[in-house]
Amino acid sequence: MTKKIVGNWSFPTSVRFGPGRISELPDACKATGMKKPLLITDEGLKDLPMVREAIAANEAAGIPTGLFAGVKGNPTGKNVDDGLAVYRAGNHDGVIAFGGGSGLDAAKAVALMAGQTRPMWDFEDIGDWWTRADPDGIAPIIAVPTTSGTGSEVGRASVITKEDTHEKKIIFHPKMLPAIVISDPELTVGLPAHVTAATGVDAFVHCFEAYCAPGYHPMAEGVALEGMRLIAEALPRAYDNGNDIEARADMLAAASMGATAFQKGLGGVHALAHPVGAIFDTHHGLTNAILLPYVMQANRRAIEEKCKVVCRLLDLASPGFDTLFEWVMAFRSRLGVVNTLAEIGVDVDRADEVAVKAKGDPSDGGNPIELSVADYTAIFRRACVGDLG
Repeated sequence: MTKKIVGNWSFPTSVRFGPGRISELPDACKATGMKKPLLITDEGLKDLPMVREAIAANEAAGIPTGLFAGVKGNPTGKNVDDGLAVYRAGNHDGVIAFGGGSGLDAAKAVALMAGQTRPMWDFEDIGDWWTRADPDGIAPIIAVPTTSGTGSEVGRASVITKEDTHEKKIIFHPKMLPAIVISDPELTVGLPAHVTAATGVDAFVHCFEAYCAPGYHPMAEGVALEGMRLIAEALPRAYDNGNDIEARADMLAAASMGATAFQKGLGGVHALAHPVGAIFDTHHGLTNAILLPYVMQANRRAIEEKCKVVCRLLDLASPGFDTLFEWVMAFRSRLGVVNTLAEIGVDVDRADEVAVKAKGDPSDGGNPIELSVADYTAIFRRACVGDLG
């Protein structure tokens, strides 16, 4: 029996989920008061039918829609500035964030900056810096994810690279949470297998790091556990058969779950992946996928009990760290994930620079144990050469 994969929910925002729901984009624009939105996406999507058809559907409904697609795989401050210039020049009144994590993050940042006078970096996720923003100057956002990884569609922040310092900064404001999300798994069907794998393992890392982060947040942990279960079952299916709409739906839901769960925290995988991506322009999901086992080893003594729970969840024999570690290695291999950072162009000689930036990354605070700069240097070096002990 085919399970139902259509639903509406309001967690953590209004989500319209299911195949074909992209047809509701004009209605979503009207519901959020958008009369002349700007659709923002990345360079790889701008010429695809899904983007053209979304804009055409709006036009047919009397909602003229602009397009900005100048977003890199690791969005930069300049990408946001360029999008903001188009937004203001076109007198737009809302943002449709369309695409993978890069397009969604850049679009949300443009929406934040639509009516601000301070520079974007003044709204970094530090203390109460978000209160510096004029909330009335933040444009409404509709998010349409086309990958199943970052879960940015249900997040209140954007990760943007500051070019002059080669740092990824987390820009945050509560009103950056999209008002409406249209999660249509049909939009992810054309995703290549290697991107399906990288983004999917990224979602798993979100769930795993959130579950292992210290602190008391049973709700986040429950969401993280179910996210891991869905990914373990659905990702290999989506990887093998991109047209498996049920697997695509489960992955799309799981990605949103990971981003919902990691309000509890992330950890060393992301603390390292952010500077690696900023310095070497690597794919974020793939970087996380490579780093996961190396950081797991560093955290072993603090996550033993958590690993037992995950093992039971995944129905693995002999629950414990070693069992889960072996499963992670096999899972990565099954999905064609390489074992070393060197294989994606990362230079081990910049270990000290990466480690310092990792220690300063906000995700560092959510790691199960305190990692020093020296610890990060060692993990990075092992990940570059494939030293798993």
